Amino acid sequence: MKDLIELYLAFFRIGGLTFGGGLTMLPMLKYELEEKKHWVTEDELLDYYAIGQCTPGIIAVNVATFVGFKRKGIPGALFSTLGMISPSLIIVSILAMFLDQFMSNRIVAHAIAGVKVVVCALMLNTVITLAKKSFVSPLCVVIGVVTFLLAVFTSVPSVLLVIAAGILGIMLQKAGRLQE
Repeated sequence: MKDLIELYLAFFRIGGLTFGGGLTMLPMLKYELEEKKHWVTEDELLDYYAIGQCTPGIIAVNVATFVGFKRKGIPGALFSTLGMISPSLIIVSILAMFLDQFMSNRIVAHAIAGVKVVVCALMLNTVITLAKKSFVSPLCVVIGVVTFLLAVFTSVPSVLLVIAAGILGIMLQKAGRLQE
């Protein structure tokens, strides 16, 4: 039971101390889960993160579920998931009671503007971290750039681009064209 409570509290901290969604949580997840707790390796965390992006739901919650399952099976997944979502549920419940008063407050408006800037910086950090681990060959760079351009300049659904890039990567790996 102690391990389950530790999972809950670790993800409660992550869920309560980060803003901006899954991309901005990656540095906190990396610090807490890889560097501090040693529950996952960097590669495992990036794999969980990538899978969490491709599965339905919130990325950070998916990652929490995967890590919890790895640590303690289904009970671990449940406690980790509850730990990740509890802060949001508490904060939203409190804010809902005072929403009108909060939104008209200039200090709150400026604080939210400041948080937006920090969220952008954290997202950029995450993109750079993922790129360093993902672009292992020139062919990977080409796949990444083409996929990015298709996502930005066409109406092709992102999920199809991710699936197509994944299939292409698997085919090229099997053909011996992708070398790490």
